[in-house]
Amino acid sequence: MFSSFAEFINLISSESNEVCNREDKRTIAPEHVIKALEVLGFGEYIEDVCAAYEQHRLETIDTMRSGKWSNGAEMTEEEALAEQQRMFAEARARMNGGGASVPKQPDDSDTQPTSNS
Repeated sequence: MFSSFAEFINLISSESNEVCNREDKRTIAPEHVIKALEVLGFGEYIEDVCAAYEQHRLETIDTMRSGKWSNGAEMTEEEALAEQQRMFAEARARMNGGGASVPKQPDDSDTQPTSNS
């Protein structure tokens, strides 16, 4: 059962990524997932996905208004894209039975030269 679920998620994620790329976008948006469901023949799920997204959006707005996400730790678009690609690679590795995680991309603090004085 888990294998089928994981394959479904992988299929939707891959098609969403393709839709995103065809639109020359760099980040998958909810409309890309909805289009992927339609393209893959899972149109019967679109209404439920839209309802779940709307609920998530409202909860996120409430969370942001309450200050729970106001730590100032925002990602640049490039950092978000790198993190998205890392997470896709990690999911693919798990799907292919590797189970091994892909190492997180180093941030600027990891790549700064150290002084050898």
